[in-house]
Amino acid sequence: MAAALAKSGKSTKRIHHPKSTNESPLKLPQPFDDILATIDRSRPILLVDADEVLLRFVERLSAYFITQGFELRLTSFQLAGNTYHIKSGKQAEAKEVKHLIASFFDACVDDIAAVAGAADALKELSSTFQIIILSNVPRNCRARRMQSLSDQGMPYPVIANKGEKGPAVKAFATATDKITVFVDDLPPQHKSVKAECPESHRVHFIADSRLAEMIGKAPAADIRIDNWPLLTKHLLEIAKD
Repeated sequence: MAAALAKSGKSTKRIHHPKSTNESPLKLPQPFDDILATIDRSRPILLVDADEVLLRFVERLSAYFITQGFELRLTSFQLAGNTYHIKSGKQAEAKEVKHLIASFFDACVDDIAAVAGAADALKELSSTFQIIILSNVPRNCRARRMQSLSDQGMPYPVIANKGEKGPAVKAFATATDKITVFVDDLPPQHKSVKAECPESHRVHFIADSRLAEMIGKAPAADIRIDNWPLLTKHLLEIAKD
């Protein structure tokens, strides 16, 4: 949910990123090519988002907003429109929220707690799946995010994506003869992945219970599961097919 900042108010995770000078010809996120080269065609792939899937993003963001004089009121599944000035009670402008999100990543990207059960689940799944974390974290924060995840028991490669995730998922899916699974909290990302890679298995996952209650399964997802023990069981079952 990291960048629900579009003028339309929809959650698209499109935060401003420093422009990469080493983008691949397909404009896929770096170090995409290096990670793609390690893929074993005989094993399935699990591409998993970080914020609100592996990490308790909104909980930490809300605490940070307070230190900056703002309050996050979760009345709908977005950040823009739900952020208010504490002193005046006025709704924050979209540009203010965008700035807050950018400053949050700079200050707190390596200070976000893990979702319960995520590390143990990925450890169990890693014996079956090749795991890659596909996150729309700002690229200048990628190394810190990867270190933070590793410190919390999730030492897997991180791709700092930008915008829609469909192209990246499609490229990985073509690198394996087995199933490719995509796990994300945002409906627009599931739509992107379905359009680019309909053969993928798409799991809609929202860790924060307050957010989870606000929306149903993303239309483009194959299934909605919001806890890691159940998701682990589900993924191990489909990997057998």
